[in-house]
Amino acid sequence: MSAIELALMALAEFTTTELHKTHNSQGFKELEDDAKTGGNIAGETRINIEKQLGKPVVTKENAKDFRNAKKIKTPNNRKLNKQNIK
Repeated sequence: MSAIELALMALAEFTTTELHKTHNSQGFKELEDDAKTGGNIAGETRINIEKQLGKPVVTKENAKDFRNAKKIKTPNNRKLNKQNIK
């Protein structure tokens, strides 16, 4: 999962939460509607990003593979290895 994918997922979750707070959604149907709207907003954002970049932003990698391949460091600047990732 790339950094853009993580950002889009965070956008969908944040948007869904804010919709719930704004609408004071109660019950499954209302919460489901908020979740679908949040997902649609993130999906439209993904499509716009892909149009601007001219390439897909969704990868086949999972977060563990991406960190290992890119040698991303943890917040305390330690390199991630298989022992640190659970």
